[in-house]
Amino acid sequence: MYSRIRLLFLWLALIWAPTAATAQSVPDALAALDGAEIARVTEIVDGDTLVLADGREVRLVGIQAPKLPLGRAGFEAWPLADEAKAVLAKLTLGREVRLAYGGRRGDRHGRVLAHLIDEAAGDWVQGALLDAGMARVYSFQDNRALVPEMLAREAAARDGRRGIWADSFYAVRTPEEADRYLGRFELIEGRVRDVAVVRGRVYLNFGADWRSDFTASLAPAVRRLFESELIDPQSYRDRIVRVRGWLKSRNGPMVDITHPEQIEVIAK
Repeated sequence: MYSRIRLLFLWLALIWAPTAATAQSVPDALAALDGAEIARVTEIVDGDTLVLADGREVRLVGIQAPKLPLGRAGFEAWPLADEAKAVLAKLTLGREVRLAYGGRRGDRHGRVLAHLIDEAAGDWVQGALLDAGMARVYSFQDNRALVPEMLAREAAARDGRRGIWADSFYAVRTPEEADRYLGRFELIEGRVRDVAVVRGRVYLNFGADWRSDFTASLAPAVRRLFESELIDPQSYRDRIVRVRGWLKSRNGPMVDITHPEQIEVIAK
């Protein structure tokens, strides 16, 4: 049961979200995407998925909102999932939106992957959700458009403890506590103690024992991607970084890195 203070906070968040969408500016990079298609939104599935009038389901690319069960047995709704869905409804339901593409256009579930722009107001829907603290950045190697802009909006919402960032479920974790959150998408922040290369794979080690401490891993092809963008994985040594991704168990908790935006350098 939510406390009265928490309910008040959530209600204020819902009121504030449309204001954030109205006040925000659309990044110049958004105009460079392929965005000639316009459609009307007729249904909201959850905080980052909706349905268009022609029946297509759209997954808002680049973000992850709190998840609802959506028929999955035994799945518990994440905190603020209903609130995130309500904010997306306020932003888009019954409105015409422009679909903009900056990478792969569909997923294995048959959903469209797109950035959305309110056709009447010109507002960027992903940006509005991030501004309101109702989503976090969730990017993929084949769909990286606008990720720097999204990371900046996420950071501002997190600093302001807006939306999900006031709930411990979404807190940035330390490397030492990463093993408590296996199987979840998490943000892990700490100092890279060592960078090792084994058979072409790079390991960013955050502790003294690579067999048990948190590690971020770059496959050989990913290492080449970093280097093609003039990012030397060795440069992360001794730096404080924030890593985002799904935590799995492999010689301790590990995140597989597939593209540079998963690692943010915080400080030396």
